[in-house]
Amino acid sequence: MAADRARLDAAWTALAELGVTLADLQNDARPTLPTFDEYLPQVLAAAGPGALRAYRSYWQRMTTAWGDLTIDAVSASDIQALQRRVVGSARARRNSRGGRHAGELLIAAARAFYNVAIADGLIDAADSPAHRVRKPRRLPTTRRALTPAELTDINLVARTTGNDTILDALLLRLHTETACRRAGALGLRLQDLDDERGLLQLREKGGTVRWQPISLDLATSLTQHAAARGAVLPTDPLLRYRNGRALTSRRYDELWRRIGRHLPWVAAQGITAHWLRHTTLTWVERHFGYGTARAYAGHTDTTGPATTTYIRADLQAVATALAAMTGQPHPLAQPIDGHQVF
Repeated sequence: MAADRARLDAAWTALAELGVTLADLQNDARPTLPTFDEYLPQVLAAAGPGALRAYRSYWQRMTTAWGDLTIDAVSASDIQALQRRVVGSARARRNSRGGRHAGELLIAAARAFYNVAIADGLIDAADSPAHRVRKPRRLPTTRRALTPAELTDINLVARTTGNDTILDALLLRLHTETACRRAGALGLRLQDLDDERGLLQLREKGGTVRWQPISLDLATSLTQHAAARGAVLPTDPLLRYRNGRALTSRRYDELWRRIGRHLPWVAAQGITAHWLRHTTLTWVERHFGYGTARAYAGHTDTTGPATTTYIRADLQAVATALAAMTGQPHPLAQPIDGHQVF
């Protein structure tokens, strides 16, 4: 039976006398929220590989600090305090910036954690403490394009030191030709290589998938590498150790540590495989323009000036830039004149 107006007025008067609001009643009716310890497995299950790599350790720091608290019991100041502790305990490296990057990642991890809770309807977006904390302003990158002489020295050390010089030389050439990220190289499968047309299918940041031109020499080397090290099925990892196991990120860490021991300036500047990406894309932009460099990098975002819509480059343009850079013809490249070989 519907309540009449007099009864509703009486109910509102009684609530007012008790100091109870409608919001109080709604909040009281909500189920008890999970603790950080209880909710973390759900967050981990919902995260993609990239998020797990970037945020897992920070989520664990959050649960260590607040494991018994419900996810709505933490304030913005609690997150800021944890951020300061993370910054203070960050491992000092030669290229570190006082833990600034660690502090930025902690805020990003907290926001990602609460994004899952918001999507699950556990809290409102306006109630997320992580989103009320400002992320530190990102400083300009210290990366730069390597000079040809520096690139030559790095390749020489890779080819003449270590316990698997063939693999190391192949990795450096792969990153130099494709400007791919480390995760893109590690995710390569046998079916991602088209050695006849000189193409690699890369799966990278943000779930992007693209075919990237490579020289036929590199395609042949990758084919031989995969066959010699046991890649048989289409979904088998392409890059492998000599014992046939799939390559991991540890190889990159050891490679650059070794190069840094022989070339102190590499260690001092914190040079990694990502500098090869920077080097290649800088060369492509200088010689073939911004649109080709965007396509070469695999950038598909739509942010920036509206003119980016009209300067998209196709696969042939990327292949043409590759052919000029390597000095080797490519099946998809267009004839060009006047460009310096990288």
